[in-house]
Amino acid sequence: MEEKYIASIDLGSSKFGLCVARISGDDVQIVYYKETPSDGILNSKITNPLKASQQLAAAVAEAEKELMIKILQVVVGMPRGEVSQVTASARIERSNPDDYVSAEEVEALKSIALETYPLPNPDNQIIYGAVAQSFSIDDEIQLVESDVVGTLSSSLEGNFKVFVGNRKATTALDKIFNGLNIAVAKKYFLPDVVAGTVLTEEERVSGVALVDVGAGVTSVTIYHGGIMRYYASIPFGGKTITNDIRTECSISEDLAEKIKKRFGACLPGKLATLSEKVLQIRLTEPYKEVPVRYISEVIDSRAREVVEAVLYYIQESGLQNTLRNGIVITGGGAELTNLVNLVKEMSGYDVRKGYPRFMFSASVGSGVYSTSATAAIGMVLAAHADKLPDCVSAPIAPVQKEEELVEVEVTDETPVPEDMLFAPDDFGKAEEPRKKKEKTKKVKVPKPKGERNGILNIFWKNVGDTFLDLYDYANKEEENK
Repeated sequence: MEEKYIASIDLGSSKFGLCVARISGDDVQIVYYKETPSDGILNSKITNPLKASQQLAAAVAEAEKELMIKILQVVVGMPRGEVSQVTASARIERSNPDDYVSAEEVEALKSIALETYPLPNPDNQIIYGAVAQSFSIDDEIQLVESDVVGTLSSSLEGNFKVFVGNRKATTALDKIFNGLNIAVAKKYFLPDVVAGTVLTEEERVSGVALVDVGAGVTSVTIYHGGIMRYYASIPFGGKTITNDIRTECSISEDLAEKIKKRFGACLPGKLATLSEKVLQIRLTEPYKEVPVRYISEVIDSRAREVVEAVLYYIQESGLQNTLRNGIVITGGGAELTNLVNLVKEMSGYDVRKGYPRFMFSASVGSGVYSTSATAAIGMVLAAHADKLPDCVSAPIAPVQKEEELVEVEVTDETPVPEDMLFAPDDFGKAEEPRKKKEKTKKVKVPKPKGERNGILNIFWKNVGDTFLDLYDYANKEEENK
């Protein structure tokens, strides 16, 4: 079965998430995932393409070296901030009403809606995508896409949600990857991609709000009837909480981020014994002492602002009573301790944390199953569904070198005949059992090979070790017979 590779990059305000997957038929195996600190991005928008490019170049080079591949193209996500939603519609008169409405006609209708929608400021705006809301035919209205295909009608009308973003943001995106000599295979509107990774079909049908808490942007996406019905973005997230800790404690941003991840929590009244601990920050003399409870109070105050903004947009959508499955929180900020309980307390909805669902296998660390990996994983799965071509060159085979010989000492044991093991000595007494004659000599053997690299290393670590364990077990079983 033909194999190919798909590479995705999540350009976040605090980190770049680079993911590489090996695709074989319907099997998706993540062979690389790593997050590196980002630069030149603020509130999900590229503000300094040069800084972002330099940081990203190092992350790509590291992945290529480890996997021994060359990344030729990637799929990326469009910025989540500064996105507005509008409605658009289109109508066609069908030439042959006796033919079934086809999926191609539905796609053509969507294209017409996008092409004819008048952008208020086309020089600064660009359409990120559109989602079909409902369709109408001669005798029925409010049909979903799956129901309208296969019907008979003389006309077809569709209503769409159109998402409009900043043109400069996508231009900067192209600038970065052109400078890296990497083609952009496709740009995805991330909210829908993340939802496909985190939410179940039942949740999307019954009604759910997906809250993606990023470093610079928190987004709210609402599903009902299996369709994305609403989207809104809030221009602050986890990085705002980090900045609050940095300001209140007069420390660096890096240290504030580490304290947030290690000791940060909402709801200071529910910290139990942790609230009694005091951190000693050894940057000055005397040491600065900061109670964990105080840090929690700082975090709780800002987190409540984020949740209040989320609940405002849920109310603004008019869909607040359709959320049978409540709220799902994902993104890097979802890992903040007690955030799920805070949202549940403030909203009254059922709330859970959204991790990537098990629609793939992985031969990398546990980070690939974290809430911060949902965007990168989601783009890989979407690219696989869209049947995008191979994103990397073939794995580079290691150069075969002539084997080097090294000199080692070995012991040559000369066996003693069985009847001589207990021979009498010169005085006629039985002597101790004779030992085998041993002689040490030097021989030359091939030099041990170093640790295997690249994708072969991934295979060996996961399959080779298992094979050796089974081999040892079989030998022990044979000896016991």
